[in-house]
Amino acid sequence: MSEPAVAPEAPTDEALLQDGFVRELIKQIRAQDTHGTWEGKSDAKLLEPFILTAEQRRAMPIMGDPDPETLWRMDLFHNAVGLAIERATGCMVSPMTKMSHEGFGRTVLTTGRLIVVNRYLRDVHRFGFPSLAKLAEGGNKLVNEGVGMIEKYKEVATYG
Repeated sequence: MSEPAVAPEAPTDEALLQDGFVRELIKQIRAQDTHGTWEGKSDAKLLEPFILTAEQRRAMPIMGDPDPETLWRMDLFHNAVGLAIERATGCMVSPMTKMSHEGFGRTVLTTGRLIVVNRYLRDVHRFGFPSLAKLAEGGNKLVNEGVGMIEKYKEVATYG
């Protein structure tokens, strides 16, 4: 008789703060602090605005216009994805976002003549992740997608 499979233990927040994508996102946030306002804040504290609990999400209207702070966080997230792809592949990645004032749009990350990530956006006013683990998972999923596209279409990605 075989033993029942044990689910792998979820990584701790401390371990997640060392994740490659999460480190890149933290670097992006800290780079925006030109006056040193956030120097004393922990990395976990800086990531708090990216975490949107189920209760917080329920309290938001279903339809709404994204505020500048939310759009800024979304841009930081996609910039971090692009830089993580760059570090993994050596190909310079550029994010571009086109957004309606209602919070619908698209973000694409390109390198050379290749679109490495194509992400449709909706309900951007509710941009966030339920936990640090989901934030890391979401970012890493896009990074892996981008790295895979570059590996598959290297000739187009490096076209000058």
